[in-house]
Parts: sequence; structure tokens; C-alpha cells
Amino acid sequence: MPPEGEMRESLAEATPTVAARRTEPNLPAHLRRFLSLADFEEAARRHLPRMLYGFVSGAAETDASLRDNRTAFEELGFVPRVLADVTSRQTGTTLLGKRYAAPFGIAPMGASALSAYRGDIVFARAAAAAGIPMILSASSLIPLEDVRAEGPTAWYQAYLPGEPARIEALVDRVLAAGYDTFVLTADVPVSANRENNVRNGYSLPLRPNLRLAWEGISHPRWLLGTALPTLMRHGMPHFENMDATRGPPVLSANLIRAIGRRDGLSWEHLSLIRARWPGHLLVKGILSAEDAKIARGCGADGVIVSNHGGRQLDGTIAPLRVLSEIAAVADGMAVILDSGIRRGTDVLKALALGADFVFLGRPFLYAAAVAGEPGLRHAITLLWEEIHRNMAMLGITDLDQLSADFLRRVR
Repeated sequence: MPPEGEMRESLAEATPTVAARRTEPNLPAHLRRFLSLADFEEAARRHLPRMLYGFVSGAAETDASLRDNRTAFEELGFVPRVLADVTSRQTGTTLLGKRYAAPFGIAPMGASALSAYRGDIVFARAAAAAGIPMILSASSLIPLEDVRAEGPTAWYQAYLPGEPARIEALVDRVLAAGYDTFVLTADVPVSANRENNVRNGYSLPLRPNLRLAWEGISHPRWLLGTALPTLMRHGMPHFENMDATRGPPVLSANLIRAIGRRDGLSWEHLSLIRARWPGHLLVKGILSAEDAKIARGCGADGVIVSNHGGRQLDGTIAPLRVLSEIAAVADGMAVILDSGIRRGTDVLKALALGADFVFLGRPFLYAAAVAGEPGLRHAITLLWEEIHRNMAMLGITDLDQLSADFLRRVR
């Protein structure tokens, strides 16, 4: 892994082979065993308390949507072209008028700082160093101003009730902090039925009990590396970014009341945000081409095709299955996909079907949890290397050359 200051350059130019990188002196020895994003998940399963790992890895009810997010990618096979000169390939792409070093970013993940020490700061720094965007979740535990100061490529993602006064005040706060991209999440009118959280003992607000104490004691690396340093250096975590003012602590019994009625959020509120927000505006959680048209009519600059990683309505269609339909009606809007991406091949399949960009979350949180910022930078580089290498084997030098012609349905 190159030093942080050199990481942007490493993603913009060709790098040594993966085998060569394994022996680089800049890559810490403890990271050389991580050969793919999947390796970080297995390490995180052992590192994190069961309740936290279950919260991050699980989804809703039967996990049907979570599983289908992966199946959708597996049902597509590549048709590569050969004997093409691919020495000049590059992975840079332009999104919303900005040039990024790779076609992927870090998705918003709530309460990340419970799993990884200063998790959102780690995301912001690593993303900025790599020349890719990250999205800060409204349910994060570090003030959005601090995150933006550490990462100029950070976007902000909101969970909003249908209350204009709260919406306007939050928009003003995000703008004052210097963010240029506002993401409205549209697929959480109510909380999902996450039975796995109940079974694993995870809840918000957190409830101190003997089980919680044992989880910490039985996972000493997490306790000493994340939980105790957070409490000693920064105090009890609060939900910092739901509103224009600081939210309640993670132990607060008033948490649900503080969130507000999200089931009152409607298209008129998107128009309200558009009128007040001068930067880029995206809607996350779009799975219907008709909704994409409405978002465009309300002034959205893009949509994120997503089923919330399978964490909301169980049985919801995998975003990859409707991506082409939504791209066909985008009419100038950016079309971004998240949910289910785990490999460079997944990124390329999504781009071939019409995505301009993709985001992924869980693998990057696992990397940050087990190895901090160096682990996350290594995870970003691993995914980038897969894309760069697979472009050569597909026979392309630029991501714009991808199309559905490179894919066939195999199952």
C-alpha cells in the first residue's frame, strides 16, 4: 500500500502486479494476508462483538434481498474481447462534474464509529487520499463538520422527517460545513424488521447490561482499540448529524422521538431541498423507473439505485436487475448503484449495464474495523487493482467502452 500522500497517484496510474505489491515494504506485514474484500469480513467477524457484526452483516427478516443482491451479479457472465492493446488503460471517471480516480466510493453507514475507531473520519481521510468520494450517514456519531474538514471528497446523506423547518435548518448546516453534494435517502419511511438485531442483542438506543459487558470483555481488541478510546477521548457517542443541532446519545431513551416521522416525507420535500440547496442533489433508494423520472422532475442531479443493502423491505428486487431500466430514463441524471458489490468484476458489470458510478459499504467498514485507516486504504487499493486488471482481460482501456454487449445472462 502506498503512503497516504501517494495514494491518489497510485489509483490514477498503473501499479505493480498484485504479487509484487505483497512484498512492498510500504504494505504492513499484517495486511499482506488480505487478498480480497472478503478476507476483511472474516477477520471482522472474529474481531467485533457479535451484536455489532450482526448489525453490520445482517439485513431484514429472511435476508432474501441481501442474498439476491449477490445472485444478480452471479447470473451475468462476461464476453471479453482479445488481442487489444490495453497498455494505456485507466480507471478515472467523471461524476457530477468531478474527476475521480476510480468508479467507486464508500457508501453511508450509520453508527460506524461503534465498529471502527473514529470510523467516519477514517472513511473521509482514506477516500480523499484515494481520490474517491465517501458519503457520511446522518446516523453517524462524529460531527459532519469534522468529517468534511478531514475529507474534502465527503458527501452528506440525510434521513429526514416530513417537517419543513427541520429540513431547512439541516440543509443550511450541511451547506455551511462546505459539502457540495446532498443525498436524500427515500426508502426508510419506517424502521425495518431486523430480527437479527434482536437475536444478537443489538438495539438503538444501546442498553447497558451483562450481555453487553461480556461482548466487550470477550473481544479485547475491539474493547481496547475502539470502545474505550472513544469513551476516554471523546465521551459518550451522540447522533451528531440528524438535525441542525446535536442529537441524543446512543444510550438515550428519547432516540426514536428525536428521529421524527419519516413516513411523512414526500416528493414536495425533495423540491423544498432543491430550492434551498445550491449543490448537487441525489435521491438514494430508487428502484422504479417512474420514481427516477419524478426525481428528475424535482430537480435531482442523480439517483442512487439501491435497496439499502437488503436492510429495508425484505424481498425487494436487487438494484442490478432494474439498473438498465432506470439508466434508460435518466436523461442526463447521474445513475449510481449500490448494494451487493464485492469485487472489481461486480463494478464492471454495473457500469456495463448503465451505472455511472457505484458505492459499497460493508467491506470497507470491515477493513476499517480490523485494521484502521491502513486497512481501509489497502481495501480500496485491492478493489482498484481488480478493476484495473479485469479491464485488461476484458479488452478495454477506458470505462466508457463498457456496454451490455460485454455481458450475457448465464443463469
